[in-house]
Amino acid sequence: MANRDDLKRAKSGDKKLSKANLSGAFLRSANLTGADLSEADLSKANLSWSNLSQVNLDKANLSGADLRRANLNQAYLDGADFSGADLREANFLEANLTGAILPDGTIYKTSTNMRNFTHP
Repeated sequence: MANRDDLKRAKSGDKKLSKANLSGAFLRSANLTGADLSEADLSKANLSWSNLSQVNLDKANLSGADLRRANLNQAYLDGADFSGADLREANFLEANLTGAILPDGTIYKTSTNMRNFTHP
């Protein structure tokens, strides 16, 4: 279950959410552009239709998360765990997926231009 303070910070637009507990949080259509969610627990969170461009999700737990139609353009996803996540029509354009754990057979109609780039 999401930590109430972490959820409040995320919904208020706080960009410093490293190690936050947002498990099961309802963040549909949230604009988290450029946020630091490294090592955050977003398991079973609803992030569908959310803007996660340029977000740092390194080593984040996104297992079972709903990321349908989420924008992860230029996101840092090194070591992120997407086990069981719904990634239908998610945009991973220019995202860094090095070491990411992706679910088998659940990436449908996602951007096919996925290339790695380095952290600034």
